[in-house]
Amino acid sequence: MAKSILVGKKPTNYEVKISKNPISKKDILSAIKTHNKVLIITDNGVPIKYIQNIKKLLRGSIKTYFLTLPSGEKSKSFKSLKLILENLASLKFDRTDCVIALGGGMVGDISGFASSTYLRGIDFIQIPTTLLAMVDSSVGGKTAINIPEGKNLVGAFYNPKKVFISLDYLKTLSEKEYKSGLGEVVKYSFILNKKLFKILKENSNLILSRNVNILENIVYESILTKAKIVTKDEKESGIRALLNFGHTFGHAIEAKNNYKNISHGEAVVLGMAIASQISYLENLLSKKDLLKINKLINALELNTNYKDYKYSDLKPYLMNDKKVAKGKLNLILLKSVGAAFKTDKFKQTNLSKAFKL
Repeated sequence: MAKSILVGKKPTNYEVKISKNPISKKDILSAIKTHNKVLIITDNGVPIKYIQNIKKLLRGSIKTYFLTLPSGEKSKSFKSLKLILENLASLKFDRTDCVIALGGGMVGDISGFASSTYLRGIDFIQIPTTLLAMVDSSVGGKTAINIPEGKNLVGAFYNPKKVFISLDYLKTLSEKEYKSGLGEVVKYSFILNKKLFKILKENSNLILSRNVNILENIVYESILTKAKIVTKDEKESGIRALLNFGHTFGHAIEAKNNYKNISHGEAVVLGMAIASQISYLENLLSKKDLLKINKLINALELNTNYKDYKYSDLKPYLMNDKKVAKGKLNLILLKSVGAAFKTDKFKQTNLSKAFKL
């Protein structure tokens, strides 16, 4: 039996459907029954069998077009956005038509942004194929592209019409991509969800072996946590900022690497390790909780070693972060496991100190 979570406020709320099985014809056709045409946007890293399966489900029911982008963060660009918009225009898409994002976070982010801007907004559906996209970018209505000055600096808040999550996609996910997604799952347990922390702590071996029943639990708990937050705060004016735990430093690390050789999830795990260390240095987080956090991350075989980075190297990227307000950097810090908060009141010296410990 599939699990369902409703996200957002009316009239733009939407259902996230979580299933252990492949997406069914009945589900996909019910989601697009009011549309005339669909453009499926994917990337060349998505296994061809997933694309063929969606083709098969839609065959004979609706005019279907495909656009494949090169995989990776480099495709989350103005160039790719222009390509999508030109395709929609040349195919004469109108407001009765729909975009389907089939892929990871990059595909979902740029497809959603293109959908929000074309004709001032057409429907789009998210079908995430990575764990990271399932628990993070496919839910919450954040859409964006990157520019040289920073990640996700150009975008819009725009909710999908529906999100279909099939855990079947995780069977073929690379170990690197899978662990990238686990980083975001861990984040939810640190900021708000103590139940999820307990599940992760007690089932690390099953999680690493991709046991589908445990996966269903952690994906459900992750999305439930995000749904509660984004429904209260759709435009990131308050509590939603907590979802950025680890991301301020993580995004800076990604930018420093020119979005190469490190995944978003890997960078966020490093960012969480840094933010946890700062929380401890600020006398907010106990030594016991800091050890709990590092123990869980290590049990899931995620890398917490950020010693290759210097604060001075990351500082320029930090000050381009979206959470800078009135020239001050805001950080998400921890008071304990499951209790995060946003602040711009911290000792600057503790930022550089955290990198030296």
